[in-house]
Amino acid sequence: MPIYLERNTMRIKRFYLIAIVAFFTQFVNAQEGLPIYTDYLTDNYYLIHPSMAGAANCAKIRMTGRQQWFGHENAPKLLTISANGRIGESNSGIGAMFYTDKNGYHSQTGGYITYAHHILFSRNEIDLNMLSFGLSVGAIQYKLDETEFLNELPDRLISGIEQSSTNFNIDFGFSYHLYNFYAHATVKNILKNEGINNDLEITSNLRRYMLSAGYVFGKFGSEWSYEPSIMYQYRDATKESSIDINAKVYKEMDFGKLWAGLSYRRSFDGAEYFDNGSVSSQKLQLISPLVGINFDQFMFAYTYAYQANSIVFNNGGFHQITLGFNFNCRKERYHCNCPAVN
Repeated sequence: MPIYLERNTMRIKRFYLIAIVAFFTQFVNAQEGLPIYTDYLTDNYYLIHPSMAGAANCAKIRMTGRQQWFGHENAPKLLTISANGRIGESNSGIGAMFYTDKNGYHSQTGGYITYAHHILFSRNEIDLNMLSFGLSVGAIQYKLDETEFLNELPDRLISGIEQSSTNFNIDFGFSYHLYNFYAHATVKNILKNEGINNDLEITSNLRRYMLSAGYVFGKFGSEWSYEPSIMYQYRDATKESSIDINAKVYKEMDFGKLWAGLSYRRSFDGAEYFDNGSVSSQKLQLISPLVGINFDQFMFAYTYAYQANSIVFNNGGFHQITLGFNFNCRKERYHCNCPAVN
């Protein structure tokens, strides 16, 4: 009897280990490349659209830290730092960004450099009518730590070492600003990668298409302005897509600006799971309120994201803090409600 129980226990452990590996493998596939959260809403569109490098009147530095599932070991963590600005008085801009993303046994570190060019169609700089193109070139190092996978049971599918791979890729996109209206389109990870699992299409093709647009409403001379926006993204390998519906409000102050917003992300693709013997499905839903302040040349923002699904890994939310600094600022040139540019 004890031998039978021991064998069953070993089988359960083996099944549990395989389930964990499969879970993290799926998470790795979903997270390769810079994760797309709501960072862009904290005055950081350059993070996802290379064409925004140098588009604003100020050069910008932004640093974001994101922590998920407080209290859980090896919970996902993301840190990004970026800087972008104009090249002198020219119509060109440059930028650079670095990030590190850790998710359980998987981690990645990446860096990009960007060149953007801005074409002004208006007769003067008072009226904003600008088309921008941007190209980012970068490298990403992926790591998968399997050293702890063999503590209990040997498995031929697990190497027991820290696997790593470094790949190069490029992003390309454009932006268009017309008075208070803006639109962006970007293709990320255009090149094919070999990834850690180079035999899987899902890891070699990381191409992602992103579209976003918005408009800022506000009466002339008013201290208040309102900005509804949307963002759509589509991943080529998995055919997954989602949409962000966002709303922000701004209040001009003597010291700078206060703002707050709300973002709702909805996936168009569902995940199936067993519920009392039957198969059910749910689609990802994220609700993210955010608040921020611009004080002189400094910026601070806090974002909280909550997954509004019935089946979740943890009921806790995701916390994100963004710090920013503007420098080499020029006088606001355009007569428009366009916070991303003016």
